[in-house]
Amino acid sequence: MELRHLRYFIAVAELRSVRAASEHLHVTQPAISRQIQDLEQTIGATLFERTPRGLKLTAAGIAYLSEARAILAHVDAANRLAHRIASGEQGRLRVGFVENASWSGLVLSALNAFQQNARDIALELQPMNTPEQLDAIAAERLEGGFCYRFGALPDGFASIRLLEQNVVLAVPEQCPLAAQTRVRASELAALPFIAFPRHVYAAYYDRLISACAERGLTLNIRQEASTETAILSLVAAGVGAALVNAANRERPPARVRFVEVEDLSVPLPLEFCFLAQHGSAALQRFIELLEAQKHPEA
Repeated sequence: MELRHLRYFIAVAELRSVRAASEHLHVTQPAISRQIQDLEQTIGATLFERTPRGLKLTAAGIAYLSEARAILAHVDAANRLAHRIASGEQGRLRVGFVENASWSGLVLSALNAFQQNARDIALELQPMNTPEQLDAIAAERLEGGFCYRFGALPDGFASIRLLEQNVVLAVPEQCPLAAQTRVRASELAALPFIAFPRHVYAAYYDRLISACAERGLTLNIRQEASTETAILSLVAAGVGAALVNAANRERPPARVRFVEVEDLSVPLPLEFCFLAQHGSAALQRFIELLEAQKHPEA
């Protein structure tokens, strides 16, 4: 059985005439009659009886008509859904992000623009650190992610450079340095520090430690925490100081003060990363909106 059997049957049932169905469908009468006979043989039931006023549905035909209409309606709905997904009008988009990257600026604007312009695409945001995002994108658990990238991208990846942050010193409000706006790396040697374990993001950890060493600073690391949110909580509790992403200034924790380290720079390049050979129309639509937010004058 094929869908045309159902379409021919519905046309004959509604018009009560093979001739009228033939004219409506632009198919010859013998072809329609043959398809109806094939359909009746397939299901093992007579669907029509002839009367002086034309064809009349049997009891089996009446029941079959209702189901046939429902089947074609489901098929038509499936066709429309597939088309909308293929064209980027509907679907799902899974995007990873480092939390502090989404608090303001370009990332926030891009996410808001996508929600406004692609309302039928479900945007699923998943907070992850950069290595976790890259692993999830490679495994196709994410379509893309906002990452602070150090080193080369994995094979098969592409990215869009968005902006660059830097590190800033976070200290408890009771720390003597909290009253200053700028310090030098040499003033930090006596401070107890909180840092993230190297295994969380080895490339970033090594770059940070190396930058400190270039200024003659060896961090006195007293405690470790795996996220900057946890690190800043410990800073607020007075456990120690930390070198964190300057983006945290957009949501400063209570009892934490941020101070510039004028001779220490660890650029944090924020990029949107994705698989170069992606097949997602929803992702392509997101990338276009992201580029538009990056170049608003375009």
